[in-house]
Amino acid sequence: MHLRIVTPAKMCVDRKVRRLVAEAPNGFFGMLPNHLDFVTQLVPGILLYQPEDGGDDRFVAVNSGTLVKCGNDVRVAVRGAIEGDDLGRLQERLETEFHKQDEDERVARSALARLEASMIRRFRDLERAGK
Repeated sequence: MHLRIVTPAKMCVDRKVRRLVAEAPNGFFGMLPNHLDFVTQLVPGILLYQPEDGGDDRFVAVNSGTLVKCGNDVRVAVRGAIEGDDLGRLQERLETEFHKQDEDERVARSALARLEASMIRRFRDLERAGK
C-alpha cells in the first residue's frame, strides 16, 4: 500500500507500507494491502505503520482527520501530524502540542465571537442613528 499523510502545511509521510493501525471514533482498526476500500474519521492518537522494506514499526501522532483507502492508496488528511520512533516521547508531544493547538483554536473562536457581537452592536447603533 502507498501511505500518504498530509497536513495543511506539509506532506508528513509518503511511502510504501505493509500494514497500518489507526484509531477511528469506534475504536482501533488494522489494514493490510488487500483490505476493502473505505473512508473513516480519525481521532487524535497514534497511527502505526510498518514500512514495506520490513523495517521497524513507525509511529505518527495525528490530530483529528480523515483516512481514505482506495485500491493501493491510503490517504490520511489531518490537522497535525508528528512522526517518530519513540512512542513515549511521541505521546508526550501529542498531548502538549495538539492540546496547545486546541487551546489556541478555542481562543481564536472566542475572539471571533466577540468581534461578531461587536459588529452586530455597531450595526444596531447605526440603524438607530439613521432613524
